[in-house]
Amino acid sequence: MSLNEPSIKQRTSSKVEKKEGYPPMYRVVLHNDDYTTMEFVVQILITVFGKSLEKASIIMLNIHKQGKGICGSYTREVAETKVNTVHHLAREQGFPLKSTMEKE
Repeated sequence: MSLNEPSIKQRTSSKVEKKEGYPPMYRVVLHNDDYTTMEFVVQILITVFGKSLEKASIIMLNIHKQGKGICGSYTREVAETKVNTVHHLAREQGFPLKSTMEKE
């Protein structure tokens, strides 16, 4: 190791410090219910979360079978906006679709 190269300890602590500087991330989750159509959930996943039709269909089936599904991870403000957008669009269409956010 040359004199100009940082030690392993210095390089490791530098990486930890950088990671600590990132804002906390939140998972946005959609929850299954007996009234919201699968088609509407797919539409939400495409329009609000930018998923492809294929990926949206996979997530929708996971929501249907497991009771909930993760739509993505975002900063707090973005996650809150997405949750509110889902609720607004669902209510406009008369669906009780529930969306929540969970800190990672």
